[in-house]
Amino acid sequence: MSSSIPLNKLAELVGGEILRGDPRTPISGLNSIVEAQPGEVTFLGNDRYAEALATTRASAVLVARSARLACGMAALIAVENPTLAFSTVIRHFIPAAAPAKPGVHASAVVAPGVSFDAGKVHIGACSIVEEGASLGDGCVVHAGAFVGKGASLGPSCVLHPNSTVRERCVLGARVIIHAGAVIGSDGFGYECTQGRHVKVEQVGIVRLDDDVEVGSCATIDRARFGLTWIGEGTKIDNLVQIAHNVVIGKHCVIVSQVGIAGSTHVGDRVTLAGQVGVAGHLEIGSGVTVLAKSGVTKSITEPGVYTGFPARPLIEGRKLMALPAKIPDMLARLRDLERRLSEMESAAKDASS
Repeated sequence: MSSSIPLNKLAELVGGEILRGDPRTPISGLNSIVEAQPGEVTFLGNDRYAEALATTRASAVLVARSARLACGMAALIAVENPTLAFSTVIRHFIPAAAPAKPGVHASAVVAPGVSFDAGKVHIGACSIVEEGASLGDGCVVHAGAFVGKGASLGPSCVLHPNSTVRERCVLGARVIIHAGAVIGSDGFGYECTQGRHVKVEQVGIVRLDDDVEVGSCATIDRARFGLTWIGEGTKIDNLVQIAHNVVIGKHCVIVSQVGIAGSTHVGDRVTLAGQVGVAGHLEIGSGVTVLAKSGVTKSITEPGVYTGFPARPLIEGRKLMALPAKIPDMLARLRDLERRLSEMESAAKDASS
């Protein structure tokens, strides 16, 4: 970890302005706002942690210029984006790991005819690159990773240990595949005949455009025909399942445990929060956000925030989700009304007799 830095130099490093504190205060490390200790810097990137600002033991906090702040003792540095500014602080105190050295490990298996420059590519221990594959300059294939026949990796792609890019799949530039992820597994296609499920061949590919990142143990199925296609800059979290012939637009965020069924098309800048399920053959328009644990059963064409099962616009969805909690009270009121009605009917009978 790098040595300490005075508060004023830290402010210069992140392009910020000291709102409060001694410019000479030494900062020697970093931590979360809850766990930080004296001598450390932290950040307030989410309003839900605003109350912690009053009790943090950090010596300095990066805050948004527009933030309304609780009282506290820490020095404050105002920045445009505390989360991004804190990334700069991380790089100062914890330098990035040394890049992988170019070359092919002795235990790697690289088939004849693979297109790559051994002086500009790293192929790690026990990894496999099959016949006809191509690796762009700057690619890193870590230990145990697999690149199938005819697969193409653009410049500066990174395959982390035990990740898989299967045959003929195409990756653009700077694509990152984390450990255990599988790109190009067979689509889930079967035809039931005479009481048995007969496998339907999946002969398409997966295409990942520039700057796509795929999390650990995510799976993206190859198309039955044509493409399963993930657009530029889209980020896919761990344990996500994307089925065959799904098309996802640019700069989307697909969070952990999302499942998207086959042939659904997703627009640009869409967010699917954790555990969202999306049925097949739907359209989700650009600018849509679907909140966690929601189920999308019909196409959503208008931008906005949706929630619930089935997913509905935010206000409507929240009202519907609130209804089950009211059922016990509604039942109690109904039983009381039934009791009173019964008493009135009995009284009426007695009066008539």
